[in-house]
Amino acid sequence: MDVTIAALLGDIKKDHFLRLDVEVLLAFVLGVSRAYLHTWPQQVVSDEDSQRFKSLWARRLQGEPLAYLLGYRQFWSLTLKVTPDVLIPRPETELLVEQALAFGEKKETPFRVLDLGTGSGAIALALAVEHPEWEISAIDKSVAALDVARENAQNLRIDNIQFYHSDWFAVFQPAVSCFDVIIANPPYIHPSDKHLQAGDLRYEPKQALISAPDGLTDLGKIIQEAPHYLVAGSWLMVEHGFDQADSVAAFMLSQGFTQVQNIKDLAGIERVTIGYRSLNL
Repeated sequence: MDVTIAALLGDIKKDHFLRLDVEVLLAFVLGVSRAYLHTWPQQVVSDEDSQRFKSLWARRLQGEPLAYLLGYRQFWSLTLKVTPDVLIPRPETELLVEQALAFGEKKETPFRVLDLGTGSGAIALALAVEHPEWEISAIDKSVAALDVARENAQNLRIDNIQFYHSDWFAVFQPAVSCFDVIIANPPYIHPSDKHLQAGDLRYEPKQALISAPDGLTDLGKIIQEAPHYLVAGSWLMVEHGFDQADSVAAFMLSQGFTQVQNIKDLAGIERVTIGYRSLNL
């Protein structure tokens, strides 16, 4: 029996958010735009495409993130491949990109950036696109995540990023002060946080989300060790949880950082903290 676009869409409840997701998935399966769905609603959908769409929609109804179903996510100006091996890039993380760009544009080249916990490569890739002349290093302790990041770099034809498999700074031992900016979006969720049982977080890699025992362990390690890798007149920039800004700022100050600032995201949440390093160790 022939099934049309209109019939498939009509099977879905008219809830606004469900409607958006269902249109995105159907357009993805058919290889067309969402506008096409409304322009040609009587277009017949093949049995194969119909079944594929229904399978994806069933998974979405179970809560599987749309980004994993599609296999990509928009970040900055980029379309990035994402898999369940990496966190889904989020708009609030663009704050880190903005802060790095604001500082970097005041500096002369060579300008060296370290992206800790790169995941899909989102931060490093966004910076590399804006400044192909920068020297960028990106680290992750997940081999699978690095494979995704490298593929994204290849797809975007970006060649000014060096990827390293490492547990934070370990690959750079002995420590050498060489970076103008260190950026980190590390695990910062408490193991018992109820948000881990809701929404997209249920499907994302736990090792990239949870920092045992208190949500602050990885942030603390990075803040404590970063001064050994920063040149004089440099910045450390970290993303953290909605209720961690004061703790992160206080620890930065205790480690000798100055000009410490908590920066709010579009929702008004203090999501990023930056600190200035006037001297290297």
